[in-house]
Amino acid sequence: MPATRTRRPVLDAVSAAAVDLARQAAEEVSREASGGSASVGDHLGAHAEGDRVVVHRFASTDPGYVDWAWTVVVARASRAKAATVSEVALLPEAGAVLAPAWLPWDERLRPGDVGPHDVLPRIADDPRLEPGYTAVALSGPDGEEQAEVDRVALWELGLGRPRVLSAEGRDDAATRWYTGSHGPTAEQARASASPCASCGFYLRLAGPLSTVFGVCANEWSPSDGSVVSVDHGCGAHSETDVVIEPEPRGSLVLDERGVDPI
Repeated sequence: MPATRTRRPVLDAVSAAAVDLARQAAEEVSREASGGSASVGDHLGAHAEGDRVVVHRFASTDPGYVDWAWTVVVARASRAKAATVSEVALLPEAGAVLAPAWLPWDERLRPGDVGPHDVLPRIADDPRLEPGYTAVALSGPDGEEQAEVDRVALWELGLGRPRVLSAEGRDDAATRWYTGSHGPTAEQARASASPCASCGFYLRLAGPLSTVFGVCANEWSPSDGSVVSVDHGCGAHSETDVVIEPEPRGSLVLDERGVDPI
């Protein structure tokens, strides 16, 4: 079966020549929208949209709509001698500044966006978490007592919660902390003479992150109460000191001409 050819619409001469009619319609809509003067600029061109249907484009002079164009659709009925306006709209051009594409809340939300009274919905399949403690029924006369002992022991290990941090979640946190403002690449760490590992205010974390991270307990440090890496550092290190330079003295001046009144 031969492929069908799509016929391109022919530019209607009458509708293409109706530039003034299209401009008048665009200016009227522009004044109604702004409540003041029209923001219709130069004629950018016209193209055929269909049989006896022509689209005229005018540049927008509104500073808030740079690279937008007033688009006016002009049509002429069959055997009619004059064209009429069908539609007027303000549409973006190729270089127009547009609002970003809509994203669901879970893709749009960023760390730090959650306020004091905000609550995030539970993520059932969060890859940063994995199942924690699961109760197992024990048979026998001592089953309930032993289950309670196991429950306490598992809670002390951090497994008493429905979900705990997974390996992926732990790696994400470690990478974020190490490359953040409390890691070795921070400006204050590069300027520090000694790392946190040798500071008396460094509290080592427990668990698999204990070899890399701890908590700063120095109230004078900008990292007080924050997780810091062992190779982080700041000017509030417990063992660093400031060399106090002696106050410079000027040369002695002997006045042999002045007389002190007695």
